[in-house]
Amino acid sequence: MARRAGALIAGGVALATLAPVAVVMAQAGGRGLTAPDLAALRFTALQATLSALASVTCAVPLARALARRRFPGRGALITALGAPFLLPVIAAVLGLLAIFGRSGLLNAGLRALGLPEVSIFGLGGVVLAHVFLNMPLATRMILQGWQAIPAERLRLAESLGFTPRHYWQHIERPMLQDVVPGALLAVFAICLTSFAVVLTLGGGPAATTVELAIWQAVRFEFDLPRAASLAVLQVLACGGAVLLAGLVARPSGFGAGLDRVLPLPAPAGWRKGLDALVIGLASLFLAAPLLAVLARGLPGLAGMPAAVWPAAATSLAVAACAAPLAVGAALTLALGRAQGRRWLGPVAMLPMAISQLVLGTGLFLIVFPFVNPASLTLPVTILVTALTALPFAYRILAPETQTLQADYGRLAASLDLRGGAALRLLVLPRLRRPLGFALGLCAALAIGDLGVIALFATEDGQTLPLVISRLMGAYRMGQAAGAALILVALAFAVFWICDRWGRHGTEL
Repeated sequence: MARRAGALIAGGVALATLAPVAVVMAQAGGRGLTAPDLAALRFTALQATLSALASVTCAVPLARALARRRFPGRGALITALGAPFLLPVIAAVLGLLAIFGRSGLLNAGLRALGLPEVSIFGLGGVVLAHVFLNMPLATRMILQGWQAIPAERLRLAESLGFTPRHYWQHIERPMLQDVVPGALLAVFAICLTSFAVVLTLGGGPAATTVELAIWQAVRFEFDLPRAASLAVLQVLACGGAVLLAGLVARPSGFGAGLDRVLPLPAPAGWRKGLDALVIGLASLFLAAPLLAVLARGLPGLAGMPAAVWPAAATSLAVAACAAPLAVGAALTLALGRAQGRRWLGPVAMLPMAISQLVLGTGLFLIVFPFVNPASLTLPVTILVTALTALPFAYRILAPETQTLQADYGRLAASLDLRGGAALRLLVLPRLRRPLGFALGLCAALAIGDLGVIALFATEDGQTLPLVISRLMGAYRMGQAAGAALILVALAFAVFWICDRWGRHGTEL
């Protein structure tokens, strides 16, 4: 049953993803790559690689410190790790500019000390913004791996007198070999399709990504041949990343445990100080831009335009539909993949390789001969948002379903436990924590997404991110900052509710 459902959903995902691209390519015709296209590809690969390596390199020690230390406020800090990734990108960039920009706090301090200033624009600024946005996501994904280590393995290691080096060699490193490639792939693919960060901090034509080039080709030139060629480049780049991650990742082989909660050993001495330093620096790096967003948004709350509140309700409605759709599809595909259909994994990651602008343009061309595209604003937005959130949910659920199948698959088969009974008695109870995390993440991404809605929306069907964008375009920056603060609060609240449901009754 799971295999049949996985194949059916995979077919739907492939059709919904590839059909718009095929329509764009058919309408556009063929075209070769130009020198600017190749330059955009080189810069895209460079910034995505550096951003993924930097984000995961910072996330590993942070996740390790959080996994083995217990302190007041630890749970709140783990929950707050979702905040930067959940921020609307333009709001996050504004917060980073307030700290690292030309007139930001860092350069003000450097000027006071007579030291040379730093520039956030260019490759360095793009990587910095991507680390701010994606390191928390990588930390949560890697922390899930540490929490999945069975307590029985830790008790056995303790009875054998393992030193910290032995824990790393025999327990932690095998787990990281299984988890880190997925985190690297997720961050790399996110940065491959980065748009607002590069548009704001790129620093000029030399820092143009493939996504930015697609936007320019569609929005300003309506050059569909170029947009189609660049979309193919995205598919090839992300497909190569998926294959590479599949070759590198290996199961850790810990086996099943008895669900007893046992924290990792917490060595004292300099290691305790190092963990405290890592947690402190990461908290400062993540909190400073968030506080800057708060400081800029509070004064604007007093004069909110009337369009903000209906738009906020529309954003919540989109999230309420798109998030369960994405997580349900991801769970079905992950279960099918765990039961032997390995081709379901690349299909689940396929939407990450396609630009939202290309999807929106293709859907526009598909529906235009039959109906007014504006009348399908919300259904198209929900569909595209669910598709773009699907890879994130899948990467969260895939390792857990693999472990579930390895540990309990034969037992479930011997008991003839399948269908709804298997879902109710085995899958949902054991995957509740990652399901809550994935559901919250997808809902928050849907609330803060500004993509295909900009191609279709009218005044009556706009979401809150689109209202913020239009306020900024009208130079009503105070109201835009206040609306952005409302958007951040809604996204984080929805994420917290779903994540809290997933962690209820567990220790994270």
